[in-house]
Amino acid sequence: MSRSRRRKQPELEDFHPDERWAVSYLDMVTVLMCLFIVLFSMSSVDQQKFVQLKNSLATGFGVEEAGKVDTAEGVVVPAEMVDQKGEPTDLELALAEVDELEDLQKRITAALEEEGLAKTVRFGLDKQGLTMRMVSSETFFQPDKARLTPTATKVLKIAATELNVTDRFVTVEGHTARLPDDRYVLDWELSTERAVNVVRYMIEKGGVDSTRLKASGYGESRPLNKGRTEAELKLNRRVDIVVQSDESEAVRNLIPKVVEERSGH
Repeated sequence: MSRSRRRKQPELEDFHPDERWAVSYLDMVTVLMCLFIVLFSMSSVDQQKFVQLKNSLATGFGVEEAGKVDTAEGVVVPAEMVDQKGEPTDLELALAEVDELEDLQKRITAALEEEGLAKTVRFGLDKQGLTMRMVSSETFFQPDKARLTPTATKVLKIAATELNVTDRFVTVEGHTARLPDDRYVLDWELSTERAVNVVRYMIEKGGVDSTRLKASGYGESRPLNKGRTEAELKLNRRVDIVVQSDESEAVRNLIPKVVEERSGH
């Protein structure tokens, strides 16, 4: 019989259980390498950004009190600096309001001067806003009538052009000078009708948005002068175009003070 051949089995390498320490050693080397990379990156940190991050985290966890925190930058703003960094004060708003209204007055005055009409109106600036007074009814209306004169339409056209630049509300106020023999009710009717005609012209011819206009008649109840001479009565026969201030009451109350200081009184 033939003898069966046995295949030679490959010899297995000897395994030493005590060499498993090598795996742990490689892990430790990897961890040390990561640690040194982190330490190196921290050595070149942006100091300013690091302080911002520190302050932001400190404030967020209640460690440090702050008046205001800019979360976008992580900057802690002390409480005493909030007014400087926050909203403008009422006085600053009043100064800006006066600047804007005075600029409007200058533009209207310049346009009136080009037409030789600068002396036909007077301006006033108070907590209501900028007032453009069409003084002396004979200049702007027919005697005891509400119809506008050619001079009135020229003045209103100029005023409407400048009012279209702003979005402020405008009040048109009619006033009369009541004489002892005048009929009281007719004063109210005349003053109101004149104010309405001014508003109508500014809408139809001047292109001013009707939602920004209001007409009021006060008769002789709000005189500028209580005298009885013809010159004094002319001051009371007027139509006031008031460009309203849109600031808060606290700011508007400061406007007269700003105007007074600028005038040097």
